Amino acid sequence: MRINVDQQKHLDFLRVTEAAALASSRWVGKGQRDAADQAACEAMRAELGAMHMNATIVIGEGERDEAPMLYIGETMGLGDGPEVQIAVDPLEGTNLCANGTPNAISVLAACVEGEGYLMHAPDCYMEKLVVGPECAGVVDITVPPRINVRLMAKALGKDVDECIIGVLDRPRHEDLIRELREAGCRVHLVPDGDLSVAIAALDPDSGVDGLMGIGGAPEGVITAAAVLCTGGEMQARLKFTIDGQRERAEKMVDGDLDRVFTTSDLARGNVIFAATGITSGDLLKGVRFRHGCAYTESIVMRSESGLIRRIETTFRLSPTSPAERRKLSN
Repeated sequence: MRINVDQQKHLDFLRVTEAAALASSRWVGKGQRDAADQAACEAMRAELGAMHMNATIVIGEGERDEAPMLYIGETMGLGDGPEVQIAVDPLEGTNLCANGTPNAISVLAACVEGEGYLMHAPDCYMEKLVVGPECAGVVDITVPPRINVRLMAKALGKDVDECIIGVLDRPRHEDLIRELREAGCRVHLVPDGDLSVAIAALDPDSGVDGLMGIGGAPEGVITAAAVLCTGGEMQARLKFTIDGQRERAEKMVDGDLDRVFTTSDLARGNVIFAATGITSGDLLKGVRFRHGCAYTESIVMRSESGLIRRIETTFRLSPTSPAERRKLSN
């Protein structure tokens, strides 16, 4: 696969998330999260490996010794194209996929070195505040959530009780959830993986107005790529919970680790973002099968042009004759 140098190059990366979503979709609802994750990783690696580029994974499944697939620092591609940085989550929401519940997606962000930047985030937690373009410039992660909700409501032309904030359903968020509800805000609790809901907050038609709370820092960088493409705003603060995390972060991140990170600290320049649904949710429809075909819905964005495309794709998987399909299944 060749990365085009024209404005269509984002479609090359879209095929990568489509392949991962199709592979993992075979495991939806089967209770085998590791098998689903492995299928997504293998499909994504195969697609990336066939592209004419010299790419490095800056956000991946972990370090080489911990994750045999798509590890941080791994080089991808045929080595005869541009230098590219790639942040991937082949299966965001492994539990969601295994349980057949909403919001499992395959996602990727990429940029050509010298044209864009993706922060090499440490594997720690990150407090996040994500809002769409209408609320950009009016929120502040350092003030109480109830104040941010009021500011958002005013910017959106809503009452506070008409606002919906996505929050990862974790014990650490009990105080946040209580404060939002006491302010009159509605809370959309997310069982696993905050990335798809964060991206949904950037879409005015999703019904989600923002994301608050603590999730993974690597996922935060991928979220920032989508925020950059849509003109929204993201603010974040790193949270260290395990010995050695701060020391490791000091080697990876420039500047004060305790500062508020803005969108441009996490992702900037010419960035491409692509995501494909695995199970239907707030952002995308999941993979559906019918009459020997698979149907996917994806979103792809480019920060340079502000282009946002929703794409539905049909993949013919087998002969369409019922008799031929029965023969194949025997």
